[in-house]
Amino acid sequence: MPYIALSTFLSLYSIPLGIIGVRLLRHRVGWVWFPFVIVAVEWARSNFPFGGFAWVRIAWGQIDSPLAGVASWGGPALVSLLTAVVGTALWQCVTNSAYRRQTVSTMVAVLLVAGVATLTNGRAHEQGTVNVAAIQGNVPRLGLDFNAQRRAVLANHVRETEKLSEQPDLVIWPENSADVSPLSDQQAEQLVSQAVAHAQAPILVGTITKDAVGHRNSMVVFDPQTGIGETHNKKYLQPFGEYMPWREFFRKLSPLVDLAGDFKPGNGNGVVHMTAATTGKNIAVGIATCYEVAFDQAGRDAVTAGAQILTTPTNNATFGFTDMTYQQLAMSRMRAIELDRAVVVAATSGVSALVKPDGSVISQTKIFQSATLEDALPLRDTMTFSARYGTYIEYALVIIGTMCALWSLFFQSTSTGKGTSRKLKSQTAKR
Repeated sequence: MPYIALSTFLSLYSIPLGIIGVRLLRHRVGWVWFPFVIVAVEWARSNFPFGGFAWVRIAWGQIDSPLAGVASWGGPALVSLLTAVVGTALWQCVTNSAYRRQTVSTMVAVLLVAGVATLTNGRAHEQGTVNVAAIQGNVPRLGLDFNAQRRAVLANHVRETEKLSEQPDLVIWPENSADVSPLSDQQAEQLVSQAVAHAQAPILVGTITKDAVGHRNSMVVFDPQTGIGETHNKKYLQPFGEYMPWREFFRKLSPLVDLAGDFKPGNGNGVVHMTAATTGKNIAVGIATCYEVAFDQAGRDAVTAGAQILTTPTNNATFGFTDMTYQQLAMSRMRAIELDRAVVVAATSGVSALVKPDGSVISQTKIFQSATLEDALPLRDTMTFSARYGTYIEYALVIIGTMCALWSLFFQSTSTGKGTSRKLKSQTAKR
């Protein structure tokens, strides 16, 4: 039922897009302007209602295409725009041979822009490397009640951490890896301390915390020397999952609304600091927990606040064997390109991955297995054009798209009126 409701609602955005597209593409250069309308609709869908659903942006599907490189200049919005331009140019080329030369030239220009953008990426000032271990403890799928399963997940991550053979600088656990909070449960605290003592390195642990506001979905640093460190509280929460919007209203429609959580959003910049075990360096780690990776501002805020490396800790157990976990990996890879940072994806059940700043995957796990990924990742302090101005670029594209949509409606009505007037004059003249 939730998937049907989500799919039905998202499909509503296709209605104005289709109406405007039909009107706009009747014009000689409408195929040039229609991609801006697509970006405007995509922006609306990614922001409204309840924070939107940015999971279905066109850009995510282009991670392995030549267009991905422009993400560092304009973020996913620019990637979506250029992808749409190529699509409408192909349509124009096939349906209107009179403009074939112009459309082919447009496609070549887009690819050249993408090529130049890719070549200019990667000229970063590196601040050395850090040895990172991503732990995927796996999730038991059958035979345990709710509380027993949560403790089993924690035990799995402790067990996998104890298999570390080389000394890491930092260890990243997934979201909800310690769903039984080590801050309030003595047994859970002992297990986490056991893992930290074995690793002899700080571990970023996904757990549940509570403060005066309410429950938080948190990533907490546990250091072997200083104990509990900084915390990132998830800011971009999943509606109908982590919290229930309009709970009283929806309860009248279904009692299932109370299955949704009641988490409260955080308000930080997404950065925690971890002391590298082998060098003693203070590493600024930018965090986009699971659903947050789909939102532009999560990564941009972290990089602006000084993040030298990024991580996407995530709990993908409920994704099962669907493609959703791979879609999320594509988002993390796009963020690596956009923000020029290495990304550590740590998932409870997979897929976990280590990603270079150019978006390429160093290594990744399979789904529903226990595994550890270890490698030296670069630390960077550069600010890409998208990190600085990506928000303004997207706003500009949305404004242009909105103007094109309004113009298409005006153009269609006036042109129809003029056409009717000319037809009446012609009939009168014949009489």
